[in-house]
Amino acid sequence: MDQADKKTGDHGKTLAKWSFPEFIKHERSRAWYFWIIAAIALLLIYAVATVNFLFAVIIVIAAITYVLIYRREPEYVNFAITEDGLADNERFFSFDEVKNFFIIYKPPEIKTLFVDFKALTKPRLAVPLENQNPLAIRKLLLEYLTEDLDKDDEPFLDGLRRMFKL
Repeated sequence: MDQADKKTGDHGKTLAKWSFPEFIKHERSRAWYFWIIAAIALLLIYAVATVNFLFAVIIVIAAITYVLIYRREPEYVNFAITEDGLADNERFFSFDEVKNFFIIYKPPEIKTLFVDFKALTKPRLAVPLENQNPLAIRKLLLEYLTEDLDKDDEPFLDGLRRMFKL
């Protein structure tokens, strides 16, 4: 954990900071591409067979968007825990906005801090811990937030995304 005494904007002293890639660029085999193309083709056949052309358009747009986003190299996100909240490259989340947090640490695959917000419109924030000590981050966050001790595994969609290398 990088310790720093400098101020982060108007958000108080930086207590911990690290950076991580915005997404994981997976190594994929030819078989992976074959099965993804087959799944998309089956969904398109289903959409045409059920005369659901809107679904077909959504599938095509999703596939094009995925290709355009994940063909580029990931940028690095600078993340910080400050006295007043959590900050990344462009956003700041006050501790007042946060409902709770939990850390799933099952190396080498899962080393992630998850942050749930009070507002239902804000999605869960998943922050890879990279080389951070999860116990130190947990201890630091417990001074400001409550930990959700009921969570002992990564969220379902995050697991699917990791399993299918999306």
